[in-house]
Amino acid sequence: MDYYSIIIIAVALAMDAFSVSISAGAAIGNPGPRHYFRLAFHFGLFQFMMPVIGYLGGMYLEGFIRDFDHWIAGALLWIIGGKMLKESFGSDEKKFETDPSRGISLIMLSVATSIDALAVGISIGVLNNPILVPSVIIGIVCSIFSAGGVALGKKAADVFGKKAEAVGGVMLIIIGIKILFEHLTG
Repeated sequence: MDYYSIIIIAVALAMDAFSVSISAGAAIGNPGPRHYFRLAFHFGLFQFMMPVIGYLGGMYLEGFIRDFDHWIAGALLWIIGGKMLKESFGSDEKKFETDPSRGISLIMLSVATSIDALAVGISIGVLNNPILVPSVIIGIVCSIFSAGGVALGKKAADVFGKKAEAVGGVMLIIIGIKILFEHLTG
């Protein structure tokens, strides 16, 4: 597989993480270096790991998870999006109850945005191509896009305040619906 193809795949896979990072940046409101690092690192790490897992798991794993991967990704995004939407209706004075760059929220978002990379790893394995270089590129591209998304989300929060968190929550719910729709319609 040539580098041009790998980069196109990496950018395509990074789009969900980018969108989620925008929502996270809006939810955090004023993200600091740790927020940027945690989101970029975890999203990039999971985007790196999933193709490797898919590659190693081969066709057995693909057959097992193919039937419900869209439900997992959708449900995780709906849960986090719903929490963000609920929190957006709270008082402007109170801090956000959950930080999407920490704890279980971060893990759920990392898994939800990287499930498609699992299928890419299976595809690379079926083609008998090496997995390490594509996985590293996928992870790095995702990290860069994630950091950029947090920055855009921060700008949105600066301009729109709590409304940005509501928009972010709705965006996550829509991404979850999109994932489910794409898998159900083939």
